Amino acid sequence: MNWFKSSRKSDPAEDVELLKRYLKTEDLSALGELFERHSAMVYYVCLKYLMDSEKSKDAVMSIFEELIVKVKKQEIRQFASWLYVLSKNYCLMQLRAKKNVQYVDFESIVEFTPAMHQDDRENKEEKLTALELCLERLPEKQKQSVDLFFLQEKCYKEIVDATGYSLNDVKSYIQNGKRNLKICMDKNRGEE
Repeated sequence: MNWFKSSRKSDPAEDVELLKRYLKTEDLSALGELFERHSAMVYYVCLKYLMDSEKSKDAVMSIFEELIVKVKKQEIRQFASWLYVLSKNYCLMQLRAKKNVQYVDFESIVEFTPAMHQDDRENKEEKLTALELCLERLPEKQKQSVDLFFLQEKCYKEIVDATGYSLNDVKSYIQNGKRNLKICMDKNRGEE
């Protein structure tokens, strides 16, 4: 996909025909051609909101993946306008999600109680050691995903590229891995 060159002015009638073809046949090449006509707009919308070229490229790919499903569920009168709104909403959701993600030092992968933050240095070191042991106990795919996301601070797309896992699998491995770490840490705390 060539996101950066201004594509020729898209003809709304051609957009309608490509959309109809995709909806009738589920031919991804039709949807791909339709999306490519507007991909520069999608990229610049993402860049406006995310203010990062690489994250914007990732977002363009994710928006295309969402498009495959969403285009079937909604009545679309003006594809370009609809795609603009979809892109903007996608970026806003990413920004909201980022505010809720704890970009973390190793310790905050699992939520510690306030009492734990008041522990002396020795206890924190014990807790970090316990966390490292819990990390080793995770299933391999969760451990790898958690390590890449939290410790190496890779984005989802980078993890997908590095591991070959699907985007949904990566998100699931991270979420389940974080939950399993918390369970393991809580269990270790109870044994003290």
